[in-house]
Amino acid sequence: MPVLECVPNISEARRSAVLDAGAAAVSAAGAKLLDVHRDADHNRSVFTMAGPPGVVTAAAHALADVAIANVDLRTQQGVHPRVGAIDVIPFVPIAGLTMEACVAIARRFASDLAARHGLPVFLYEDAAAAPHRRRLEAIRRGGLAGLVARMQEPDWRPDFGPVTPHVSAGVTVVGARVPLIAWNITLATDRLDVAADVARRIRESSGGLPCVKALGLPLAHRGVVQVSMNLTDHRVTSMRTVFDAVAAGAAQHGVGILDSEIVGLVPAAALSDADARDLRVRDYDGNQILERRLARSE
Repeated sequence: MPVLECVPNISEARRSAVLDAGAAAVSAAGAKLLDVHRDADHNRSVFTMAGPPGVVTAAAHALADVAIANVDLRTQQGVHPRVGAIDVIPFVPIAGLTMEACVAIARRFASDLAARHGLPVFLYEDAAAAPHRRRLEAIRRGGLAGLVARMQEPDWRPDFGPVTPHVSAGVTVVGARVPLIAWNITLATDRLDVAADVARRIRESSGGLPCVKALGLPLAHRGVVQVSMNLTDHRVTSMRTVFDAVAAGAAQHGVGILDSEIVGLVPAAALSDADARDLRVRDYDGNQILERRLARSE
């Protein structure tokens, strides 16, 4: 049986009732809800679900319904950049699916989502229709306001839906991609300039490590800062390589590392139990491994 993973990010983490409704909607659609990661400072939650393609796309629509009905970007606040109430919806082939098939699924879903909600939808990564819109950070550049301004240009019209944002839900980005690792490393300081400098040093777009995207963000509830990252291919740049680079960059400011945090799930090939200890993964118990969650859900 083909297995499709979907990892929607919604711009809400502070209201448990909304997250519970989203989780219930995913489960009611028949998908296996593997994980829900919420971060109140980011005001963002990451849902990880898997199952047959038809079930997973139905569950993604159900979660989008909940997010769009309950998240209003006119009042939503959080440190993580976002352009939509349901901000990004990536589809990932896990078993029995080619990337080409996953691209077709993502594009069909994006078209249906736009029609269902009157919502502008952009395609990214392997599903992108144009090279300059392939990277998520290119679409997000300048936040929602920057994207809305570009949407009036011919090269930046949405792939589906209207050319103006949804009044409360903004814009959604849908894609097909290989598994990535969302990972935050917490620094032993409250200086945002330090986190921003370390992020600049390590991210690929600034001449740093290949397949690494990074931002420096504050964590108000802990009184510290973090380097928030996406590792788009751990086979090219490993978690250990990234950890060492962050440690070296922080040390130049006389700052150490407190711990690190996995957002969602990671492939088993990217992280062993011994690695998790060395990389100071907070609250690690093995349940952060994708294959283990999938096996337990069968």
